[in-house]
Amino acid sequence: MNYRNKTTGVVSTQGEIRRANSNTSFPRVWDADVCTHLNVDPVLAAPQPSCTALQRVNSVAPVQDSLNNWVEGWEVVDKFSDTTDDDGVTTSKADNEAAFTASELAKVAAAAREQRDALLAATDFYALSDVVMTSAMTTYRSDLRSVPAQSEFPTTITWPTAP
Repeated sequence: MNYRNKTTGVVSTQGEIRRANSNTSFPRVWDADVCTHLNVDPVLAAPQPSCTALQRVNSVAPVQDSLNNWVEGWEVVDKFSDTTDDDGVTTSKADNEAAFTASELAKVAAAAREQRDALLAATDFYALSDVVMTSAMTTYRSDLRSVPAQSEFPTTITWPTAP
């Protein structure tokens, strides 16, 4: 848990406060009396806000809630911005976002292909020359091979049903 100094507004951990007051004996559990003596307020946990894949949540200074308790402060910011490399080439925020989105989509596609390959491998026995494959199994295996050709692949996949 963190604590906010009432005078300076500086936020510190319990360990930092103990080290700063090394000649002081502290109780194991800090109650309101200990906080008053140290001139600090506890900073209560607050849930992080949700964000998109193109954003991130940063911790900021504690804020007071409607009950005047100090709680963790959060802000949602964009993950990407315009960047300039060592050669002076500028990449726009939109280009950075597009590259990230393409990378994430490629990971999802790779995972879907792995799942498809595992489903095919589970039915490889039926493709052996000494086994007669039913038309339903032939269709199923063909449909599995066609999964990457689906129009919404890899964001939306309609998996074929095994016979």
